[in-house]
Amino acid sequence: MEFGSELPQSRWARFKEWIRTHQRATIVIVGVFLIVAASAGAYTYYVLTTPPPPDTTPIAVKPKPKYYAPLTGLLVKSEAATKKPVTAIMIENSPDARPQSGLKDAEIVYEAVAEGGITRFMALYQQKKPQLIGPVRSVRMYYVQWVTPYNASVAHIGGSAKALKLVRSGGYRDIDQFFNDAYYWRATDRYAPHNVYTSFAKLDALNRAKGYKTSNPKTFERTDVEPAEKVTARKVNITISSPLYNSVYTYSKKTNSYLRAQAGQPHTDREKGQIRADVVIALRVNMSLVFEDGYRESIKTTGTGKAVIFQGGKAYRVTWERPNVKSQYSFKDAEGQPFTLARGTTWISAVPNDGGAVSWQ
Repeated sequence: MEFGSELPQSRWARFKEWIRTHQRATIVIVGVFLIVAASAGAYTYYVLTTPPPPDTTPIAVKPKPKYYAPLTGLLVKSEAATKKPVTAIMIENSPDARPQSGLKDAEIVYEAVAEGGITRFMALYQQKKPQLIGPVRSVRMYYVQWVTPYNASVAHIGGSAKALKLVRSGGYRDIDQFFNDAYYWRATDRYAPHNVYTSFAKLDALNRAKGYKTSNPKTFERTDVEPAEKVTARKVNITISSPLYNSVYTYSKKTNSYLRAQAGQPHTDREKGQIRADVVIALRVNMSLVFEDGYRESIKTTGTGKAVIFQGGKAYRVTWERPNVKSQYSFKDAEGQPFTLARGTTWISAVPNDGGAVSWQ
């Protein structure tokens, strides 16, 4: 470089010169820088100081458990209700015993010939506690066999020799009137032997005194059954022995149940009116006359056989099975699949294969 020539400007000098000559552009650049810096700072502050949004995922609520009465399959309020003691009561059905008391509150009823074509009922109770029940009568062997899986007390007045031997064997909750007279009484408006009555005020006290405070019954599988759109079993006729004891059930779609009649008249509970059943079972059985302490009816309660079940306004032909007296009846449909009963009161009629009949329309 020759002496006297002008020295080159430094970069900083050139930058200052550029700013001086480009003031508007400089202001724009600085403004954009400040905006970007402020935005970055605000974002950083928000991210660091703002809490995360609340978790709005719904919390799964555990449904309350449901409890069902063992005898009927109907809802009850608590598990304790399902363990109440079950009591079976033998109730007379001769014309002199009608109308009976407490029968409408029974949750399951077994009906069979006791002697001379006269039927008798074994009524089972757990949730309902009528305060007048009767007339109470004697027990037979097949009723004791039917009650076995229910883990129930058995209220009766004596019975046939084989029935008494079994029920008094120590494997049953026997509350025979013969040994517990204070818990039964004789009514004055009927004559003996059709006038023995009891109540659950007395029977509950008797059960407690004997330590029978809970039951664990083996019962039927139950399900909800709606009324059939097309009713095919509106009127059911069950022939057990003779017109005085044959029964008719008439279906009511309004209540989805059957009204019971016998001897051509509505079958009524003296205090509570006509008896209804949500399920009616015509159980075909082998029945014969045997000699014990005299001639007695005998019914085979185990093995297998045919039945017709009426519920929801329809009839179902099924097969029943019961391996032994400790087992409960189970049912299979025509295809061999398990058949489930509707919820509610159930009446079971033991219809003899020889001489009995079941029809419907």
